[in-house]
Amino acid sequence: MEKKRLSQTQAPIYEALERFHRSRVVPFDVPGHKRGQGNPELKALLGEACVSNDVNSMKPLDNLCHPVSVIRDAEELAAEAFGAAHAFFMVGGTTSAVQAMILSVVKRGDKIILPRNVHRSVINAMILCGAVPVYVNPDMDTRLGIPLGMKISQLEEAMNQHPDAKAVLVNNPTYYGICSDIRYIVKIAHARGMKVLADEAHGTHFYFHELLPVSAMEAGADLAAVSMHKSGGSLTQSSFLLAGPGVNPGYVRQIINLTQTTSGSYLLLTSLDISRRNLAIRGREEFQNVMRLAQYAREEINAIGGYYAYSKELVNNDSVYDFDVTKLSVYTLDIGLAGIEVYDLLRDEYDIQIEFGDLGNILAYVSIGDRIKNIERLVSALAEIRRRFKRDRTGLLTQEYLPPVVAVSPQDAFYAEKESLPIMETEGRICSEFVMCYPPGIPILAPGERITRDILEYIRYAKEKGCSMTGTEDPEINFLNVLKGAD
Repeated sequence: MEKKRLSQTQAPIYEALERFHRSRVVPFDVPGHKRGQGNPELKALLGEACVSNDVNSMKPLDNLCHPVSVIRDAEELAAEAFGAAHAFFMVGGTTSAVQAMILSVVKRGDKIILPRNVHRSVINAMILCGAVPVYVNPDMDTRLGIPLGMKISQLEEAMNQHPDAKAVLVNNPTYYGICSDIRYIVKIAHARGMKVLADEAHGTHFYFHELLPVSAMEAGADLAAVSMHKSGGSLTQSSFLLAGPGVNPGYVRQIINLTQTTSGSYLLLTSLDISRRNLAIRGREEFQNVMRLAQYAREEINAIGGYYAYSKELVNNDSVYDFDVTKLSVYTLDIGLAGIEVYDLLRDEYDIQIEFGDLGNILAYVSIGDRIKNIERLVSALAEIRRRFKRDRTGLLTQEYLPPVVAVSPQDAFYAEKESLPIMETEGRICSEFVMCYPPGIPILAPGERITRDILEYIRYAKEKGCSMTGTEDPEINFLNVLKGAD
């Protein structure tokens, strides 16, 4: 049978929903609100169009767990648009995409080489499957206090020491916009028979403009988790998992179906379909404008004085192989304020919500939805914050990355017998849970890591500065779970 010819101007899931609505089907299936009729408050909040598109899988609309028609067509178009061999629609966020790609290549006892400044979803995946991390500690920018990418020499050393590792995971880019040399990493990993996985939660736009850093699929990576809902314009919680030609797509689908819902939201699926179409048609033009807005913002912020909005000048062709110029990352300590303090001031005093603030930096996410007036309002607010709140920076911490001491695998530590102790009495013990500031969701402590005095001081300082901390069983983070009887 001749294969159906598809075009990037199509949106198969969206078009199927349109046909479905025209057929005026009477619903005797779930969801029980029956196009909003059973929940008028929900209908009033979200609107007729939204609730009427909240439908269940059925033959005309295909099934996410085993797509054979419109979802399959939409995934094929996504794969083509992103230069991948296969694409999978994910409705559990990029967390589920990251976990699926890791579970697809490693199992209990297998080693995976990765930087420690990964999102918690990566370590969650190792807890689920029992893989063992081999960390390549990233370089630090000592002024900015941020972790950089993986140095090739350190990565090669890890590969030589652990030739039995099954995979290498790369952040492409980091939250701050830092890119490792993923093309060369793919080359040396594949030469050793290792798969390459990319966390591209913040790199969707790399696929749509030649002046942006190289995308994972173009670099030859095997799997990439792509957050369409971040820079791609789809609804929150919708993502793609992309696969290269060296991956068995049927097996990856089986892994996805271990944890992904059997009731995929058609609101999320349609948003992925429409957003892919938008980027395929207009992405280059849209991201050209995003780069222009971000560069304008950097110039204006640096002209204020006291702030440092950094960019490609950080590139050193190794641990900073490239920089994502759409990232508006700003160093704040020279005005005497931690990043989280600037974050709070922007929200509380100026009604501006940025992506996150850490101990020394802020990140304002510039996207296809921004306009020049938004940028000017942010710049004006930062200028006022400097004028009103600037102080001496004495006593401010700059360290953002603390190298871990891994004593036990994440899975063994998470499921081990444990005890809860006052957090400041846990020095020297082995942690059995996460401690992190969210966002960005990079753990300060992860299960299996030894607790040091520096880490405890960092946690105390972060709490004092107002960082939003998560991960522990104790919501106040006054107590910490550690392995019982383990020193």
